[in-house]
Amino acid sequence: MKCIYCSTPALEGTTTRMYPVDEVVTGIARHVAAGFNQFYFVDNTFNFPPSYAKKLCTALSTAGLGIRWRCILYPGFVDEEMVLKMAEAGCVEVSLGFESGSPVILKKLNKKYTVDQVRASSQLLSKYGIRGMGFLLLGGPGETMETVLESLTFADSLGLDMLKLTMGIRIYPGTALEKIARGDGLIAEDDDLLLPRFYLAKGLEEWLGPMIRKWMAERPYCTA
Repeated sequence: MKCIYCSTPALEGTTTRMYPVDEVVTGIARHVAAGFNQFYFVDNTFNFPPSYAKKLCTALSTAGLGIRWRCILYPGFVDEEMVLKMAEAGCVEVSLGFESGSPVILKKLNKKYTVDQVRASSQLLSKYGIRGMGFLLLGGPGETMETVLESLTFADSLGLDMLKLTMGIRIYPGTALEKIARGDGLIAEDDDLLLPRFYLAKGLEEWLGPMIRKWMAERPYCTA
């Protein structure tokens, strides 16, 4: 999806590779036979392409393996049919990586979904009894107190089971965020980024941490 901070395209490429569904189900069945019944699909976007994800869920349901599983969903490819099939296939928890509740920041992060799609996804997960965990990445390019408050208010309205907040965004080599950070003078010319460096928009340093800690202290479903 070419989010500005993501290293996945550089590490894994931009081609979607799909195992044959029957091979996936067979592999899971072997683990079930060995005594495992909890699984986690580690794909960055379980639901892309949507047609494949739905086909896999149907196959898992038909196999009747009795498993429970988790995955990461991209809010831009979620509909009711998808969530229903996931629930029928044994999905019990989803990580919904929406990153921000501000349309302005979503655009700057090069996200291709809207806050309305995030809300609709969250509501569908709740409807079908799938726990939802959300993520907020605060402090990216263009972030202000106004956009932070917008994100917090939005996240609070979703009724998530868990919310993870991150202040500052890791800068990986070869990403658009690296170019922005170098342009902003946040990285030395000879810094190869082997050691972690984080982007935090100027002007947030003094108040963002205290604000987030206070906000989280009043909401037990939040974690840093």
